[in-house]
Amino acid sequence: MHKPLVIVPCCNKQIGAHPYFAVQTKYAEAVLVGAGCMPLILPSAGGAVDLETVLAAADGVMLTGSPSNVHPSYFGQEVHNPALPLDPRRDATTLPLIRAAIERGVPLLAICRGTQEINVALGGSLYQAVQEVPGMMDHRDDDTDPLDVQYGPAHRVKIESGGVLKDILGGAGEIMVNSLHGQGVDRLAPGLRPEAYADDGLIEAFSVIDAKGFTLALQWHPEWRLVENPDSVKMFGAFGDACRKYQALKGGAHG
Repeated sequence: MHKPLVIVPCCNKQIGAHPYFAVQTKYAEAVLVGAGCMPLILPSAGGAVDLETVLAAADGVMLTGSPSNVHPSYFGQEVHNPALPLDPRRDATTLPLIRAAIERGVPLLAICRGTQEINVALGGSLYQAVQEVPGMMDHRDDDTDPLDVQYGPAHRVKIESGGVLKDILGGAGEIMVNSLHGQGVDRLAPGLRPEAYADDGLIEAFSVIDAKGFTLALQWHPEWRLVENPDSVKMFGAFGDACRKYQALKGGAHG
């Protein structure tokens, strides 16, 4: 049997005079090394993407982080800060992909922007500037710092009992995570279960309660230096195991 195929939707990026579909290397490598699966980069081309074709091939879906934000029109708000990047073609690709993947029971792992995409896709809303919400911490990094500092441990998250993440982490009550986001979950979508909170009460992880397959959404970046972080190894390992199980249930369609 071949390795499971994990669909990784890309971002849209302008490099010089040309537009590119782009995925940071660390995400693809995390699927390869951490999950033991084969990443397949999906062009974020909106309505041109045939979701039936994509999901017929998929054994998993991983939603990456990104400098861009989900457009607030999807949760009934105006753009708060026009200086921040948006990626409407990614929104138009990932939001229907999320709903279709969950409906099919395709294993789903989400990171940072991907976490926000799931919440919005299922009817939740976001804080567009967490640091401006009374009582909340500033969860952003300083992009003038070296990457090791930006992705270094920033704060703890408290793991909820009885959930997916608690089980993956072997019962740990809290872990330290990095923090590189300005937006965050405000109103959690119906059917989602909080899996971890920051000390200021911000939801840092959640799962889909009645999903047919594995789902886990993480606001931090476990893909960064994955093999050096035992907690991240466990998360990607659990996702990879779920993808292999899903592939086996499909009858090894790629093998």
